[in-house]
Amino acid sequence: MKLTLDGVQGHFIPRVSVNEVVRTLLPETASQVLACFKNGDVLELGAPVETPGEMISINYLHEEGRRIYERSIRFVLLLAMRKQFPDLILRNEHSIGQGVYMEVDGFRLSAADVNALEGHMRDIVQADLPFILERWSKEDAIAYFAGRGDPDKARLLSYRPFDHFNMYSCGGLLEYFYGAMLPSTGYTQVFALQHHAPGLVLLLPDRADISRPASFVSLPKQMAIFAQSNYWCKVLNTSTAAGLNDLIAQNKLRDFIRVNEALHNQSLADIAQDVIKRQARVIFVSGPSSSGKTTFANRLSIQLRVSGLEPRLISLDDFYRNRDELPLETDGLPDLEALDALDVPLFRESIASLLGGHETPMPRFDFRDQRRKPDPVMMRVTALQPLIIEGIHALNPALHGGFDLRMICKIYISQLTALNLDYHNRIRTTDARLLRRIVRDYQFRATPPERTLIMWDSVRRGEEKWVFPFQEQADIMFNSALHYELPILKTISYSILQQVPKDSIHFIKCNRILKILNYLLPVSPEVFNEIPPLSILREFIGGNTLYMKDATSQLMADWPADLA
Repeated sequence: MKLTLDGVQGHFIPRVSVNEVVRTLLPETASQVLACFKNGDVLELGAPVETPGEMISINYLHEEGRRIYERSIRFVLLLAMRKQFPDLILRNEHSIGQGVYMEVDGFRLSAADVNALEGHMRDIVQADLPFILERWSKEDAIAYFAGRGDPDKARLLSYRPFDHFNMYSCGGLLEYFYGAMLPSTGYTQVFALQHHAPGLVLLLPDRADISRPASFVSLPKQMAIFAQSNYWCKVLNTSTAAGLNDLIAQNKLRDFIRVNEALHNQSLADIAQDVIKRQARVIFVSGPSSSGKTTFANRLSIQLRVSGLEPRLISLDDFYRNRDELPLETDGLPDLEALDALDVPLFRESIASLLGGHETPMPRFDFRDQRRKPDPVMMRVTALQPLIIEGIHALNPALHGGFDLRMICKIYISQLTALNLDYHNRIRTTDARLLRRIVRDYQFRATPPERTLIMWDSVRRGEEKWVFPFQEQADIMFNSALHYELPILKTISYSILQQVPKDSIHFIKCNRILKILNYLLPVSPEVFNEIPPLSILREFIGGNTLYMKDATSQLMADWPADLA
């Protein structure tokens, strides 16, 4: 049969391994390939290829490659944990830089503990133990995890709408990892452990040089926000998807929504008081895509008005340069994420004029024509009218130059989900934000899901360059995640995601989300009535009375019966 890998053709006998195809067709770069993409599926290196067709290699610079590597090295860490602390449970928490922060339930790791764990991991990698794929029935998998003392995973698997599971065994340990794995522990040579009390950080290969582990990046403000969210998840007994499913099954989600929204309300009220104490004249609000920056800015404005202020909202989008003036990416398309896409000198001049008490012409950008409107809007503000400026570049120091920093308050907002699938498998904030964006783009921007997926890589590159490097410079952080949102988004998005063709290279991203959603129960349409009209989630699902057209009612009418 004829196979094509990255444009190179060859003929092979059926059921040839992916690894053999890679070594034959890509001999010079074979060691860098971690898996392959074929007809919408991710094929592990040890998997057989049974039909002819085109294949695309996946390396560590590919998002899917990094996830495969991370799953495999996490298995190595679990083996090391079993050797050193056989009675303790390691829990994945969240990303930090190019690593993953983890804690041990009920135990505070010391630096010596972490060093010992890394030594065990080195031994396991050196032993090159195989990751053996096994196909188990749902009943056997549930019984195994329940008997092992892992009730959360057993409960979660009971909700999955499939009868079989791909389990992996290695060194006498069985695990379920929700995705493809490497052939053996010997493929995970590059890693490091960093003690970070009370847990540790598993450092993955540096994307700039995959021959060495990434350096540890201290992000104390982000860690504090995650710790707060984790605390509330534990208090509400929803640290894992199984706990959330239990609420849905027991018809308790409406009350859970009320509690979540109350927590957001309290946080916003506290932030408003903090802003007032700082006597800030300019409040910069930044965050990555689909964090809910616009709704947050509007709700903060309302909270400040409660205290007698009259904030004015300004969007950095209005300072975009005309499309023919934008910087270009390597593919020749305009780089909408770059700082130079904004007219920074005009922005600084306009804000300085407003703060000086002058009536100032403020630009307005027409996204339909991709040009600045010819007639600006005149604006003047007083000392009781702080400016709330929202946009992805709002924390960039280039925008703050020339201003008295005592007049500025910088706020970072992001969707930092603390919900895990189970203790060993987290739900990435990137996937949660992408799901929000797919739903919003489809409903309010007439953008099909595949188009959103195509744009996502460029969006992510922009975030890595222009947003995340400045997040720790924020004075205040706000987590826009709502612990109930994924089942809501599933109910709306499941049929939308089905529109992505399986043979699309972007189906990988779509399939990651579908795998997560398969473990979550949908909700009944009447539950949507519990979501307040000013909820940040309304920015994405519709019904936000601040500025958005309600598309939810139409979507509810279109839902398949099995999801309604």
